[in-house]
Amino acid sequence: MTKLSVNINKLATLRNSRGGNNPDLIKSALDIERFGADGITVHPRPDQRHIRYADVYALKPLLSTEFNIEGNCTEQSFVDLVLATRPTQVTLVPDAVGQLTSNHGWNTIGHKNYLTDIITVFKNAGIRVSIFVDPVVEMVEGAKATGTDRIELYTESYAKQYAADKEAAIAPYIAAAEKARALGLGINAGHDLDLQNLAYFSQQITGLEEVSIGHALICDALYLGLENTVQLYKRCLKQ
Repeated sequence: MTKLSVNINKLATLRNSRGGNNPDLIKSALDIERFGADGITVHPRPDQRHIRYADVYALKPLLSTEFNIEGNCTEQSFVDLVLATRPTQVTLVPDAVGQLTSNHGWNTIGHKNYLTDIITVFKNAGIRVSIFVDPVVEMVEGAKATGTDRIELYTESYAKQYAADKEAAIAPYIAAAEKARALGLGINAGHDLDLQNLAYFSQQITGLEEVSIGHALICDALYLGLENTVQLYKRCLKQ
């Protein structure tokens, strides 16, 4: 079954808005695991406006599920953090400095040499590597050439088109996933997946190993409760 990794950035944003430690990020992460999540995702940024580097160090020895650290590997501080904490997986995202949220995948052809070098660094440390890609067959082929273990399909365009025409929305993702499987790449996905569009995505993408969901899940939890929401998302992945 596809694994659910819960991104806890928004919980950190709420905590940071008032100072102090409410909500308690560590307790929240451990509770999310207890509620049934298969992993915890964090995406620290240089300004530490949500997840702080100290949070990453604190979480690593306490988590019992998979730990996924997302971020921009062109920042040396991010590279150092990942190598120091050695998560289960590092997901490489081509964010610009100060970017509000991730909004595109890597140009795996244009950045092949750089990605190959940095992926080798992480893999030599025993860390599984996934890289953000748009649902473009050529970018998937380029990802294979970098030596990455997995790709993470960037799903914003699917989410935006889903209500109008879900078959058209999913089509490029099916093609990209088929190419990834043919090349022996693992398949993750994330960005704007929610309770409305997740089940269909999961049903259509054969071999989907993991989804990373944060913003929508935390928003749903305000109405539905955190434990119930985690289980509802898990249920979407069982269909």
